[in-house]
Amino acid sequence: MTNESLFQIFINASLVNNFVLAYFLGICPFLGVSGKIETASKMGAAVTFVMVISAVCAYGIHKVLTIIQAPFLELISYIVVIAATVQLVEMFIKKASPTLFKALGIFLPLITTNCAILAVALFQTNKGYGFLESVVYALGAGIGFTLALVLMAGVRERADLSTVPNIVKGTILTLFIAGILSLTFMGFAGLGTQ
Repeated sequence: MTNESLFQIFINASLVNNFVLAYFLGICPFLGVSGKIETASKMGAAVTFVMVISAVCAYGIHKVLTIIQAPFLELISYIVVIAATVQLVEMFIKKASPTLFKALGIFLPLITTNCAILAVALFQTNKGYGFLESVVYALGAGIGFTLALVLMAGVRERADLSTVPNIVKGTILTLFIAGILSLTFMGFAGLGTQ
């Protein structure tokens, strides 16, 4: 249990220490799936769901492994839970929306190796969060991840409609936009503290 309020934990995870724009975790889907707002928002929802389920499981795994004095199994246990959750999400999306499944492409199974999801499990354990704090932290991190994807997608859609010099088209422009978004999120530093 920490002395942070749930609101502070949420704001810290979603804005102040945004996993994509402050820690630079989860960059692969951030750059790869942020071409359209619709795809980015759905990818963000899938990642948020996996983060919350993984956080709940990580909390339980940490408690059990602490009791049996086997903390060395935490990392591998977290990876197994994340992989299983991603498989469930992938099967659900494939069945519910084949077009979304096709649009997300290789980035959907890559959620398994998304370091932002593993970071949520590891950070919450290291911070000593309780159950509710862990869920709020994961939800904040997921919403922050989704926010970063949607902002990037919105700017990239606008850039596609603009006249951009050939020298900065493509990857250069995308990385430039990502840098500006990251600098913008630095403005949230200090927000949510006492």
